[in-house]
Amino acid sequence: MQIVRSVTRMQKLALKLKKQGKTIALVPTMGALHKGHLELVARAFRMADITVVSIFVNPTQFAPHEDFSRYPRNLALDCKLLRPLGVDIVFHPQPQDIYPTGFDTYVVPEKIATILDGESRPSHFKGVDTVVLKLFNIVQPDFAVFGRKDLQQSVVIKQMVKDLNVPVKIVVAPTVRDADGLALSSRNAYLSVDARRRALVISRSLFAARQLVLSGERNTAKIRNFVRRQLVKDAKADVDYVSVADAETLAELRRISGKIAISLACRIDGVRLIDNVVLKVG
Repeated sequence: MQIVRSVTRMQKLALKLKKQGKTIALVPTMGALHKGHLELVARAFRMADITVVSIFVNPTQFAPHEDFSRYPRNLALDCKLLRPLGVDIVFHPQPQDIYPTGFDTYVVPEKIATILDGESRPSHFKGVDTVVLKLFNIVQPDFAVFGRKDLQQSVVIKQMVKDLNVPVKIVVAPTVRDADGLALSSRNAYLSVDARRRALVISRSLFAARQLVLSGERNTAKIRNFVRRQLVKDAKADVDYVSVADAETLAELRRISGKIAISLACRIDGVRLIDNVVLKVG
């Protein structure tokens, strides 16, 4: 397993592999890897000749008051987890490599980036789209694998790839959860024992909402209100949003039909957590 830190070296290596007829699968991460990331890597390994995992804590997707400076970083541990999975390359650039002095060009998504997470984090998806497009140009992947827990992120990236004619197939893998139902996230490490116990309400409320829909409930306002009440009452959470939307466009629905996503974002003791369930009705 190679660890490549230089943008120029990574790009030359990728182009060399492409000339050899190799296919490349990329798993973009910010490190602090957990079982969810490793599932994405395992999927990528099955899809292509070469598996690349990028580890880069991207400063442009964090607002000034967010946790960029304290976001967990442990390259040695991340590489220890990746080696048994057959990863060929770990791409680990520094911020000054991705955003050198004078950097002035960004990808700015429009409508899809102004709702849900984009409403409370206005510059977030500008940073996400910019770094992902840069990674695509550097690594030259045929496939890129993302997790469904970050549902809006995957929708935003799919839209960018479509709009800008980027020749990369976006693969969205199912959310990986702990045995108690909590969606795996690097930010779970911030939770105290009590906060983590209360965070279990997130998945429980979503699973209960899914069951309501499967039992025949079609009023989206009732579903949103049900989930919000659970979060406030049982998790003592500050709720950013609860959404019942079309799973492909994230357009909010009045009545439930087709493929839908029930998603939420909330803060428990200041730790922001997101989760969702996707299901098809009818």
